[in-house]
Amino acid sequence: MSLFGALFTAVSGMSAQSQATAMISNNIANVDTIGFKGSNAAFYSLVTSATNGGQYSPGTVDVNRVQNVTQQGSIQQTASGTDAAISGNGFFTVKQDPSLQLPFLYTRAGSFQEDSTGLLRNSSGFALYAWPLGANGQLPSNEGDISSLVPANVAFLGGLTKPTTTADMSLNLDANQADIVPELNPAPSVLPLTTTGANAVAADFTRGLTVYDSLGAAQNMSIQFRKVQGPMAHATTFTQNLTLTTSLTDPAVFGNISAGDEFTVTVGATPPQQYIIGAAPPGVNGVAGEIQVNTVGDLINQINTALGGGTAAKATLDDSGRLVIQADNPTDTLTMTNDTGTPLGAGGSPPVTTGTLNFAGQPGNAALAYTAQAPVQPVGAPPGNYVGTTYPQQGDFPAIANVITPNTQGWWEMSVLKPDGTQLTQGLVNFNGDGSLNASADANGVTGIDLKNINWNNGSDLSNIDIDISKFTQFAGQYNVVSTDQNGAALGLRTGVEITKDGTIVAQFSNGATANLYKIPMSTFSNPDGLQEESGTAYSETSTSGTNNLREAGTGGAGFLQPSSLEGSNIDLADEFAKLIVSQRAYTADTRVVNTVDQMTQDLLRLV
Repeated sequence: MSLFGALFTAVSGMSAQSQATAMISNNIANVDTIGFKGSNAAFYSLVTSATNGGQYSPGTVDVNRVQNVTQQGSIQQTASGTDAAISGNGFFTVKQDPSLQLPFLYTRAGSFQEDSTGLLRNSSGFALYAWPLGANGQLPSNEGDISSLVPANVAFLGGLTKPTTTADMSLNLDANQADIVPELNPAPSVLPLTTTGANAVAADFTRGLTVYDSLGAAQNMSIQFRKVQGPMAHATTFTQNLTLTTSLTDPAVFGNISAGDEFTVTVGATPPQQYIIGAAPPGVNGVAGEIQVNTVGDLINQINTALGGGTAAKATLDDSGRLVIQADNPTDTLTMTNDTGTPLGAGGSPPVTTGTLNFAGQPGNAALAYTAQAPVQPVGAPPGNYVGTTYPQQGDFPAIANVITPNTQGWWEMSVLKPDGTQLTQGLVNFNGDGSLNASADANGVTGIDLKNINWNNGSDLSNIDIDISKFTQFAGQYNVVSTDQNGAALGLRTGVEITKDGTIVAQFSNGATANLYKIPMSTFSNPDGLQEESGTAYSETSTSGTNNLREAGTGGAGFLQPSSLEGSNIDLADEFAKLIVSQRAYTADTRVVNTVDQMTQDLLRLV
């Protein structure tokens, strides 16, 4: 009958409100639980149908629990570098015990701390899982598969060394430095210069650079600079302290040169030019275009005019007062031939295709004797473009950008020596007339020296170091080192661990080095509210939630990580208390219905 139906309806209402109160109570109890997601009571009616349309049969009420997993909690800053909060969609992937074959769980509680074994666990004891990072920071190839995750273990019992792989130097070389003339050195008389042993040529400037090997040992390399006449064919007098007014027929300077002596200079494909020395009139031997020169200044001016004035060859007095004739193009030859007399000395007859002009002063040679000095090959030129002596290790150095007309006064020989004095590499660098480096960057955009397979002879791994020299300059004035830097470090003990905004777990060490260990993925679901709640503020996957998808933070709809922060509970106390009042009143009303039905049945029984 409908009277007892009303009683059952009221009882079902009391039961539903009891469950709603329980949900509210659970929400209130977890108002301070990190990452907690509250639940709401969703009531629905159960209707019964009577066979007689004139009779009403009351139904009942039931309640479902609705999870608010997708509702964001407030973000709170903390002082711990291993705390992390998720802003947006996603969960941390965790397990209760990594040593057991337990299923993965998912949580928003990011209060992680290192346990005694180095594992990062949150306040519920769940171990964090993440992608292990490769040597170059790459993710596993199967990053989309949950099997690619490993427990995040940050224990470093032996510390960390960081071998040097890159270095950079910013310095100025003195443009006023006098050139080293290879032919005036005892051995060798050609480039490259000797940097070690008894015949080593003193460096014009030396700078030390400390790098670190794979064992964390400091290795003090020495970088030496020597200003040289360069790789172009050239002629240089042995006699110093010449002036522009020095007479070419002065016996005290040039020995047995006589007025009327003639010689020819040819540079590359430029037409040869004949010169006559002294007061004899031009045109001796009927050579058209013959030029008379009386002084050193005459010879310099005429060569600079007749041979292109910077497009074929230059003649200058160097800082020591030596006369220098130098081809502008490193591929050109310098041919000097005696025509009348022997103004070039014994070395000038028969003709040579490259040479160093000695212009008297060399014992045993008369007048303007000179010896051979072939061009050398800077890097950047195709094989075969340069003749003569080469630098075997020039490929370690940046390519010369202007290989056609480089600055003839901007050549430096650079040598890198190991701590024991043995040479690692040796090559040429060139500077433009404005003091900037005449060099091209490599495919990676680096203008530097590439040192490969360095053996420190101490059992460490072979080292590969790139030294960036793009900040080298050559200006007149003192040598100046602006800065040096390198990325290596000696042995360091771990001092801390932090989680970055992109989810990288980074270990920090006392030597200033850092190591990227893991990257935390965001586990996302098509229906997060369909997850099954587990103890410890965690959830498990269900058929309703959909399968787990791993995403990098901030990609594919996944949320962002907020380091040194925690996500608080998404419970609003004021709202919960309001719902509690409503539930209480509803429960009280249902009890009144029970009392009323009870009185009505008592009245019915009195009629009997």
